[in-house]
Amino acid sequence: MTFATLAIVLCAAGVLVTGALAVVFLRDPAMGMAQTTHRYEKLPEVMTDRYIAFTALTIGATLYGDFKVIAALFAAFAFMGFADAYIYQRGGFPIAKHMAAGTAATIVMIVALMALLAQGGGT
Repeated sequence: MTFATLAIVLCAAGVLVTGALAVVFLRDPAMGMAQTTHRYEKLPEVMTDRYIAFTALTIGATLYGDFKVIAALFAAFAFMGFADAYIYQRGGFPIAKHMAAGTAATIVMIVALMALLAQGGGT
């Protein structure tokens, strides 16, 4: 097995693990918190880590300059923004900032897809 193949296999394993955790959190958030050993009181610090990681991913996508990567990354960011808005809306909380984040990410995704198509497609 080459390192390239191994990298893809390990990446796919990451999809399975994170996907399984997403399902656990979706079905039973308390169980998800327990399985991941997250603590509610540490949420602000965890969010700080997440935003640092999102910044690093965005820097990487920007420097790499691949429109597929940029579109995929900002599609994920758009999902997060709109999903958070939906969660807060259901709770009766303000959603404008999350909607703005989702909208901005969607615009970046669309522009990246348009740039990809202008280059000659998505192959």
